[in-house]
This record gives sequence, C-alpha cells and structure tokens, in this order.
Amino acid sequence: MSNLSVALVQTDIVWEDTANNLNNLSKKLASISEKVDLIVLPEMFTTGFTMNVDSVKEKIEGEAYNWMKKMSQKLDCAIYGSVITEDEGGIYNRGYFFFPDGSHKIYDKKHLFTLAGEDKVFTAGSTRKVIDYKGWKIMPQICYDLRFPVWSRNNLEYDLLLYIASWPKKRKFHWNSLLPARAIENMSYVVAVNRVGSDDNNLDYSGNSKAIDYSGEIVAAAKEETEEIVIVHLDKEKQSNFREQFAFLKDMDDFIITHFTG
Repeated sequence: MSNLSVALVQTDIVWEDTANNLNNLSKKLASISEKVDLIVLPEMFTTGFTMNVDSVKEKIEGEAYNWMKKMSQKLDCAIYGSVITEDEGGIYNRGYFFFPDGSHKIYDKKHLFTLAGEDKVFTAGSTRKVIDYKGWKIMPQICYDLRFPVWSRNNLEYDLLLYIASWPKKRKFHWNSLLPARAIENMSYVVAVNRVGSDDNNLDYSGNSKAIDYSGEIVAAAKEETEEIVIVHLDKEKQSNFREQFAFLKDMDDFIITHFTG
C-alpha cells in the first residue's frame, strides 16, 4: 500500500487581492524542500472569506484556476484549495483538486455559513465527492461542512478527509474539538488547513492546521498564528490494519447507508 506525503500550507491572505496572494503562494510553494504528493491550501486562498463577490469572482478557468493548474504540473503534485467561482449563473465556494497532469475535480461547498450571509450570496453544492489519487480515496470538504457529521459519514469508503477553512480564532476550540471527532467516527486520516492573520471583517485567524490519524491522534500540526508549511506522511497500511482490528465502520446504521449515499 502507498503512503501519501501532504504539505499543509498555513498562510495569511491579503484581502480581496488575488494577484498578491498568488504571488505570495508561488514563493511559499517554491520553498518546499522535499517532493510531496499533495499540497493543501486554505479556503478562498486568493481573496479571504469575502461576500463582496462581484469584485473578485472568477469565471471557469480564471486566474486562480490557471495558477493551480500550472503549479500542480510544475511541482508534479496534486493541489487542493477553494476559489470564488461563477458557473452557469451561480456563485460557488468551489474546491478545486488539481492532479499533477493538470486535470482536476471540483467540490462545491455544501453548508453555507449563514452567520456571515454566505447563503445569501453563494449557491450550495449538492454532492459529496470522493477523489481517487495515488491509491487513496480522498473526500474534500470546506470549512462549515465540519459541523455536519452526516455529510462526512464514511459510507463511501474513503481514506482521507480534507478540510480547508477560514475558521476564526474565537471559535478555535470548536475547530480543535470537531476535527478529532471526524477522524474517530470515520476511522480516517483528517488533514485540515486554516488560514492565519486578520481580515477586513475584523476577524482574527489562529490557524491550528493539523493532520490527525484514524484514532484521533494529532500526527502533525502547525504553530498557532504562524505562517508555516508542515509536511506529514500518511501511512495507509497502518490505517487499514487499524480498521481491520476495530471494525466499527461495519456496524454503521443501515439507515445512513440506504438513505444517504452521497
């Protein structure tokens, strides 16, 4: 079974300045000293978590899209992050998962953050996704999705759950509590990347990006309130052995399997 090396990019984001953010990230990714399989960026990594979509939204194959495609090919690895995207009349908080060959899959954020009015601006996604990559089945999710455990229920037999976020510092206890819960209940690795810094909504972000194993143990973590790239190596064989020893997923409620297949 293959292992997977993942780079968690915990970074500040310049408010609504795509060009500046992409330039900063290009420099950061160039500094990664070892070959990795997957790079994970925060939610809305080109703009910050803004509802001012008219000034920053992108059409399909826009600036951020093309940057992600170029970087995945240049670095010969997959990249996951979300971008404000206009598609067929709707605005989506769209997660792009680019493969090393420049092809991609998308995941549109399902649970829109009503407290910030995201539901009034964006169109909700409707489909869970599992992405096949290097022998791993990966489920991408975005920020507020974390609070809804049924949406991540592991009846799709995934190996890795990805969360990208703009999760405010004042609710970091919830972030730090919910992530291990998702790992434990789904017996899956969880990789979560949150931004740092402050935004024009007067919100502060502490990061707390981390990788958690199938038993809920933190296996790698970024320093709080620090721009940092953390690399973690995930071991699929260890996870498979753990799942065989503790076969909790086999006891999943039949109602969930029958009525919520994604």
